[in-house]
Amino acid sequence: MALSPNPNAFKRLSASTSTTFARLAPRERRAVVIAAWVLGLGLVWWLAVAPALDTLFQANARHARLDAQLAQMQRMATAADALRGQNTALPPSRDEVLRTLEVATNGLGGTAQLSVLGDRATVTLRNTQPDALAQWLAQVRINARLIPLQSQLTRDPGSPGWSGTVVLTGPSLGQGS
Repeated sequence: MALSPNPNAFKRLSASTSTTFARLAPRERRAVVIAAWVLGLGLVWWLAVAPALDTLFQANARHARLDAQLAQMQRMATAADALRGQNTALPPSRDEVLRTLEVATNGLGGTAQLSVLGDRATVTLRNTQPDALAQWLAQVRINARLIPLQSQLTRDPGSPGWSGTVVLTGPSLGQGS
């Protein structure tokens, strides 16, 4: 059952307000009208104008943030397309993966040691620079098609890089020679 306003109550309120307003002195009536206008303008400002101005002032920052998100999504889409295109080729043989992994690990200088056992390759790192480690991980993922299965890395205060182990796996490591 919908509630509908009682027309008689509205008429009584309107008549009561009109009567009270008519009894006021002209100066008081003017003050009530001005107060009503101030209250009305304040409500219009609070409900309509202020939110619109806030949106307008924040538009440039929001636009820049959305542009940055769009650029990041486009980079990720390009990387996904490159990986998707790479997956159409035949996977490298175990020997090719091991050679690629060894070349990439040698690129870390004397800070990494490689050991391969079955379908897993373990790389032990000692003070490896963060940039070099990130580049090495990218090379291993893209060129050898290996992914980190487990990593235990630490960075001691005052040390120049990361130390620990990274265990890699991939479909080509499980194949026989």
